[in-house]
Amino acid sequence: MSRRRLAPQAPEAAQDRRFVTALARGLEVLRCFGTRERWLSHQEIARRSGLPQATVSRMTFTLTQLGYLRHRAETGQYALAGGVLALGFSMLTNFDLGRVARPVMQALADRFEVAVSMGLRHGLQMVYVAHCRGGNRLTLGLDVGARLPLADTAMGRSLLCSLPQAEREGLCERLAQADAEGWPRQREGLARALRQYAAQGFVTSEREWEPQISAVGVPVLVGDGRPPLALTIGGPSSYLTRSTLEAMGAALAVAAAEIRALIHGGDW
Repeated sequence: MSRRRLAPQAPEAAQDRRFVTALARGLEVLRCFGTRERWLSHQEIARRSGLPQATVSRMTFTLTQLGYLRHRAETGQYALAGGVLALGFSMLTNFDLGRVARPVMQALADRFEVAVSMGLRHGLQMVYVAHCRGGNRLTLGLDVGARLPLADTAMGRSLLCSLPQAEREGLCERLAQADAEGWPRQREGLARALRQYAAQGFVTSEREWEPQISAVGVPVLVGDGRPPLALTIGGPSSYLTRSTLEAMGAALAVAAAEIRALIHGGDW
């Protein structure tokens, strides 16, 4: 997993006089915590966020007092607290698209005995907003709230492929700035994804994000001012062979169309 800072806001946002830098820094601290790292030290938070340790110290104290972080005195480390869960739960409770999509996703998960996930973009990452498992096959140890890199995953690439060219190019500039060393590889993968999406309507990622993981994804473009989403199937590469991924990709495209129809038909 990348340890580089992935700032979610566009660079020009920080130049706006309405932009509150202290608030942005506090949120940057919260974003340092992932599904695989429960406890983090000041030093690790500073490294991940790019913030000075003195700033991190003030932010962690404030966030702890407000109930968004908890402090383990014996180690000096911090973890997310219930305040963050309350915010996330409120969002998911009001996320109508996830509720509409879940039956379609579960049917797909049961059919292929895999995990099916829906995500939306947050900055340069994708965030799981719905997740369904089926059968007994090995699946990824991820769930709602998990974050994946935008450029290296089928979920992120499928969403990027669906965006207007100007918006996609803007995100690519930010990706290049965030990870100059990795960008040539990411750019090549995205170019390949664009060709595949144009030809087949879905995007695959074989052992690119993690050595033993493959996935296939499609965008879910609901419209009406709603953010674009992505629908994916991911799992062990030993099971998700290229031919299997292509069969699943076609099924995902059908599922995405069904989800769109349900949303528009139900006036969500």
